Amino acid sequence: MTDTSTNQHTTEQPAPPVPRSAVRARWSVALLFVIMGLAIGGWSARVPEVRDAVGVGNTGWGLANIATNAGELVSLVVVAVLISRINTRRLALAGAALILVNAPLLAASTTVVALVGGLAVWGFAANLLATPMNAQSVEVQKRYGRPILSTFHAGFSIGMLAGGLCGTGAAAIGMSPSAQMAVTSVLLGAMLVGTHRWLPDTPRQETKDGEDRRRLRDRFTPQLLLLAVIAFLASFIEMAGAQWSALYATEVAGAAAVLAAATYTCLSLAATVARLFGDRLAGRFGRIRFVRLSALVATAGVALPVAYPHPAAVMAGFGLLGFGLACVTPTVLGFAGEQPGLTSGEGVSVVAMGQWPGALLAAPVIGLLAGALDLRSAFVVVAVMAIAVVALIGRVRATALPGESPVPPRP
Repeated sequence: MTDTSTNQHTTEQPAPPVPRSAVRARWSVALLFVIMGLAIGGWSARVPEVRDAVGVGNTGWGLANIATNAGELVSLVVVAVLISRINTRRLALAGAALILVNAPLLAASTTVVALVGGLAVWGFAANLLATPMNAQSVEVQKRYGRPILSTFHAGFSIGMLAGGLCGTGAAAIGMSPSAQMAVTSVLLGAMLVGTHRWLPDTPRQETKDGEDRRRLRDRFTPQLLLLAVIAFLASFIEMAGAQWSALYATEVAGAAAVLAAATYTCLSLAATVARLFGDRLAGRFGRIRFVRLSALVATAGVALPVAYPHPAAVMAGFGLLGFGLACVTPTVLGFAGEQPGLTSGEGVSVVAMGQWPGALLAAPVIGLLAGALDLRSAFVVVAVMAIAVVALIGRVRATALPGESPVPPRP
């Protein structure tokens, strides 16, 4: 019987020296991830004040946030059409600039109309930036010749943490949410101006005279559909853990509020640590094997609090979940950007279409299952989804990078 993970080529080559231009490109793309994370973290820390300024309750706030999903959906379609035709650098810069300009305006909202409009723009800008910058990170990885994608996503996690700390500090000194976001936007904007010329572009579809341009549906190859399904599962599991970890600690394990908050913090810190060191492990084990092992760790992380709902076990379990799942999506995006016959932007755009509904559906689906059964039973479904990632990743065909250890064949 043949292990499907041997689809990853087994010819090991030394990684070529990294040129200075690739190092600069890496820093410039990393800044885009930081911009995204810092904007989310800074906004999230000041949400209660903005909500009070607008004058809506929990129901109204939840309904207003539907505008974010609408903006993301529109942007998904726009980017999918444009990604193979327009300079990726321009798309990324447009998304980053729109985020930086919109952030202080959104934080200054005092009416429902302004809030809904700002959230819609945020959703549109976030995906306008996300897909191109992920495609650019794949291009930088190709230049490096070894796995480096997880460190980009570590920049996003660190940006979220820094944004939350900025929001906490600004609130402590009495700075308004809009002033806080304006200051960070100006600083990040200045850094973006200084590094934008280092941003890499991704290949665009080239057509000869009389040749038809590749249609959007031609991107949906069996391999990319498989990667999109894995991205959906990983995104669902990740958001289920992030959004329900604290509630699981209180409702299932009976933990106090402090321990519940610590459970979410444990998950977040574990994910950040994993992204800082995940690339080294991916290079050592091979990316296919690394994703399988990561998904197994995530499965154990979900199974532990389900089997033993004690506060300590819940905290440890969600920490394992964050650690195991943190590098799955970045690695899958890397596979998508390396598909033969397609540009990196086209491949990433297909996986982004699968990833988005996973993040969107996690909270309501877990909520519905918890209402029909209970929260502990709902997370059994999450464990099954993690096992599905373990099974599906073996069907992915990927060529080993020069600096990546190949997967040895097994009889």
